[in-house]
Amino acid sequence: MAQDTSINEPVCLITGATSGLGRAAALKLAAAGADLVIVGRDRRRGEQVVAEIKAANPRANHTLLLCDLSSQAQVRRLAATVLARRERLDVLVNNAALDLGNRQLTEDGIELTFAVNHLAPFLLTALAIPALNRSRAGRVINVSSGAHHQGKLDFEDLQGERRFHGQRAYNQSKLAGVLFTLELARRAGGTNLTVNCADPGWVKGTNLGRNASLGLKAMAIAMWPAMVAAAQGADTIVWAATAPELAGQSGLYFKRRKAIQPSDRARDPALARRLWEVSESLCKVTFNPRDS
Repeated sequence: MAQDTSINEPVCLITGATSGLGRAAALKLAAAGADLVIVGRDRRRGEQVVAEIKAANPRANHTLLLCDLSSQAQVRRLAATVLARRERLDVLVNNAALDLGNRQLTEDGIELTFAVNHLAPFLLTALAIPALNRSRAGRVINVSSGAHHQGKLDFEDLQGERRFHGQRAYNQSKLAGVLFTLELARRAGGTNLTVNCADPGWVKGTNLGRNASLGLKAMAIAMWPAMVAAAQGADTIVWAATAPELAGQSGLYFKRRKAIQPSDRARDPALARRLWEVSESLCKVTFNPRDS
């Protein structure tokens, strides 16, 4: 597993790595020789993943860090810990996501779906940029979903205060993730940093739908025969994070190891710039991808 043949044991951080899709991706990354930083909320599940990695490869390097990504304070502590413990970060996989049937607020007063699915990756990536830029070929992989095609951004009601629907909030957050990916790729142009989306398809056995909207649950039932196992869904994520042939390729949306066109809205640069500014304001951060 080498993005850059001069890098031994690429340092890879993956969020939502203690169950489902993230766990499967973490195990694959560890098996491929990554120095793995596993991020999750649940210590017990995290320690189980660490035990699986050690059983498969006792010499594997790994770190378990606990973080509730709905809390911007915890995201900041996570980033500070990573920067203190790792000289560089070669791969950041923003995988964690949720889908809720009812509107909830975080401790920062932000709608929970938008906070976890979009603002947490935005803030974590912004804070991790110095470590990513110290890599010879840093990669950011944002795990996406076909739901972004149904997503719309209503800047007058971005957090569903006037009208909330769980599936609408999820679709919006996934659209935001693709817009963020493409805008970051544009802003990082000419640097060693690449930024891409990985769409795992419909995956069985994840925790995403545990508190999902009725719309997503109904869709999942309908799609069950076509859904894939977590290990299969993780394949595109791990490939996008590690494949040598993707060196220098940025601003792409991958599904089944192929670059496909995201939605028209996801490719709207004006929409992406406005979302970037709103995200900086909500996260109280200035995001310069060229920081070192």
